[in-house]
Amino acid sequence: MRYLADVNEGDQIVDIYLCAEKQVLKTRAGKSYYSVRLQDKTGVGDGKIWDLNDGINSFGTGDYIKVDATVVSFQGSIQYNIKRVRVAQEGEYDPKDYIPATEYDVEEMYKEFVGYIEDMDDPWLKQLATNFFVEDKAFAKSFKAHTAAKTVHHAYMGGLLEHTLYMLRLCDFMTKQYPVLNKSILFSGCMFHDIGKLKELSEFPIIEYTDEGQLIGHIIIGIEWLSKKIDEIPKFPPTLANLLKHMIIAHHGELEYGSPKKPELIEAIALHYIDNMDAKMKTFTTLMKASSEQDDWLGYQRMFESNLRRTRY
Repeated sequence: MRYLADVNEGDQIVDIYLCAEKQVLKTRAGKSYYSVRLQDKTGVGDGKIWDLNDGINSFGTGDYIKVDATVVSFQGSIQYNIKRVRVAQEGEYDPKDYIPATEYDVEEMYKEFVGYIEDMDDPWLKQLATNFFVEDKAFAKSFKAHTAAKTVHHAYMGGLLEHTLYMLRLCDFMTKQYPVLNKSILFSGCMFHDIGKLKELSEFPIIEYTDEGQLIGHIIIGIEWLSKKIDEIPKFPPTLANLLKHMIIAHHGELEYGSPKKPELIEAIALHYIDNMDAKMKTFTTLMKASSEQDDWLGYQRMFESNLRRTRY
């Protein structure tokens, strides 16, 4: 099988991929075309079917499809111009080839992750984190396997764990650089900031927003989940509970980015910038991997509102 991560601009591919998403769109001239998100275990790819001819057989989201496509570069990213497509038959593919996953050992990452719980000073927050990540085996299993996003960053199995662990490493550095930061509040805020994504996004192989995710969102889902666990710990300090909830509520940083409140604690400010940094660093490195090694310029990227370039001279 030719994996998406191994294709280059100019290649011609005839292979089977998972159709993770299909949209029927129109050009400015009013002509219909299909926008398709192809997926295998190495990542996702943007496909376009401009000519809806007889070679384009019926297919939909969730189908394994055999495509005949030319690989081109569009705004610095790989794109697949699909000329023929059909639904693949059972036996032509192995589903394990189509679930993208972290390149790191999940159990080793989780061992390091749990180590940060032991490093927390506050007994209440340590107990809360232990209840979630150590004692609740079903939660831990889901957390280790889940994606951090639908498409933008860490969008693969184990992505949520990887993203949160990388953030914890940055949090650890920040508490040493700025001792004014409360380590337990920053660490626990980091651990819990995206737990709502376990219910906001569906599980692999197709990642979509659930009804709960669309209607409520991961911030509120996480707060509700956190509140239930806090209520199970007798005499948990109410003020500490509110401080931790604020960390979750404010981690997007701005009201227009979905945070009900802007950061009001120094730890909440640190968490917002750490989250934003890891997301953007991962997105940038993913763009570099997805583009041709020969290209210095990666094109304009909306997330950065800038034209990006490799650091090469």
